[in-house]
Amino acid sequence: MSRFVDRGANVAAVVGIGMALTIAVSFLMVIPIDPAYLVLAPLSGLLIGWYGNQRAEQLRSRPGRVIANAAWSGAITAVTFAVLFLGVKLFFFSLDPGYRDERSGGSFTCAAGPACVYERYQAAEGGAAALAEVGISDVTTFTAWYWDGQMGSARLLIGTTLIASLLGGLLYLPSAPKVRRDVTTSA
Repeated sequence: MSRFVDRGANVAAVVGIGMALTIAVSFLMVIPIDPAYLVLAPLSGLLIGWYGNQRAEQLRSRPGRVIANAAWSGAITAVTFAVLFLGVKLFFFSLDPGYRDERSGGSFTCAAGPACVYERYQAAEGGAAALAEVGISDVTTFTAWYWDGQMGSARLLIGTTLIASLLGGLLYLPSAPKVRRDVTTSA
């Protein structure tokens, strides 16, 4: 046990990193469904906030330690979710080659990367008008607008996941043991 958090919180943080990796691969890379990622991150935080304390067998009489454990493991999990989210977005934003199915009009003729992403947004139904309405007229303004939105999503991921982990810690308290269990073995 460290001065600030229990070993169980550190284990939970590592589990949170694994959960974030698994969910990122599943819902950002294999089947790109951003809303599912945004929902599963806080649910993971809820579980991690509870799990770190359960793993540490934290006592009901130590709510401050329960919250510290939940905050630590939840913060690591939340930041991991956000970093993976931004990393995948950066990967696809930087390397978009402009490929599009022939039934959708064929490939875009653009420089790979932000220019192709801009073309995709313009080609979407009502996209050019919607972009012009918010003052986006070229790749530079589009790039600033795009990353402002992605950073907002990353902040949302961090905030909701951290809050959910704290809630997980609070939900742990009613079921927490009142006294430390004696784990002695007889020879």
